[in-house]
Amino acid sequence: MTHRLLAATLLTLLATTANAQQTPGSPSPASSATTAEPRTATTTTPRPTVRPVVAVAAPRSRRAHRPPSPAVRRVIDANRAALRAPLRPSFINGVQVFPYEEGAVYEAYTAPGQVTDITLQAGEMLNAVASGDTTRWIIGDTVSGTGENRRTHILVKPALPGLVTNLVITTDRRSYHVRLTSTAMTAMSALSWSYPRDELLALQRREQAREATTPVASDLGVESLNFGYAISGDRPAWRPVRAFDDGRQTFIEFPVDIATREAPPLFVIGPGGAELVNYRMHGRYYVVDRLFDAAELRLGTGDQQVVRIEKDGSRRERNRRRAR
Repeated sequence: MTHRLLAATLLTLLATTANAQQTPGSPSPASSATTAEPRTATTTTPRPTVRPVVAVAAPRSRRAHRPPSPAVRRVIDANRAALRAPLRPSFINGVQVFPYEEGAVYEAYTAPGQVTDITLQAGEMLNAVASGDTTRWIIGDTVSGTGENRRTHILVKPALPGLVTNLVITTDRRSYHVRLTSTAMTAMSALSWSYPRDELLALQRREQAREATTPVASDLGVESLNFGYAISGDRPAWRPVRAFDDGRQTFIEFPVDIATREAPPLFVIGPGGAELVNYRMHGRYYVVDRLFDAAELRLGTGDQQVVRIEKDGSRRERNRRRAR
């Protein structure tokens, strides 16, 4: 009897516990089991699809690859041909001496913290200095010496290495074009110019002065000279001053600057017309190793310049024949 009561009590307790755990509205363990799998499928987040990224290059400008025009190419070639770089034989100690050429571009190397001296010709007066970059370059000028030995110095210093600009210097005699390049450390101490054309002109002037004091002939006697020649025709810059002879040779005297001009050829006028005659130039004189009654100096091809030289007697006779 006791055992049966204990078993019945235990069964009642188990049933009560099961009912307490299953609350109203809660799904049964069976239904939970059947709906668990679909709930899991609907709540799962799908993995994103990873696509490869393809880099697309920006379109390049056609202008960057376009070759320079013929005009620009000519400018580039001309600038390259005009550039004069420093040469070792042209250094005098630390000074690079360029032979001056009209239109040439002279290369100068500079460096920060160092001053490069650009020296002009003695006696040359500075007009102006212009640079393509006045912000990163320090440019000034000063003078040395006095009188004929007075010289102008253009002083140049860059602020940074790796700079390139140009410099234009104008004076009362000429203009200079300089290409300035700055390096980290290497700089030219100074540069100047020699002037071959000026030296040649000075030599010519000295030679002309020497010849002006040299007799045209060493054995000429004043009493034997005949100055009875007339000069007529055009009046070019080279027109002779006078003509004379010593009984054997004829001398034609030109202006003092005939050596710097184109000299005209001499033709002797004879019965058969004009013929080229042999002569030599001595200073500002033509020396003709013969006598003539009439001759002409002719220069040019189309519109010729003609100057006629005649003995006075021949001229009077020609005028007399024309008057008949």
